[in-house]
Amino acid sequence: MFDLGPHANFIVAAYIVTFVALAALTLFTVGDDREQQRKLADLERKGIRRRSATKPSAPAAKTKTTSRTRRTPAKRKAATPRTRKSRS
Repeated sequence: MFDLGPHANFIVAAYIVTFVALAALTLFTVGDDREQQRKLADLERKGIRRRSATKPSAPAAKTKTTSRTRRTPAKRKAATPRTRKSRS
């Protein structure tokens, strides 16, 4: 099949350890996500809302743009070439 040479045992063991570690991390991440989603649903069911959630009863505030708040980009000065001073 594959000729892995004299280090075949080490190579196969490294792949197995890597696969097991990635599988464990994936399972932990999925389990933690499910737990966090469940906790969030419980809090929302109790009436506790996230700060980032918008309140349905309060309309969004309108912003008024005036000439004072509008900024124009500053003009850049043209680059002047620098000359080297000779050391004498």
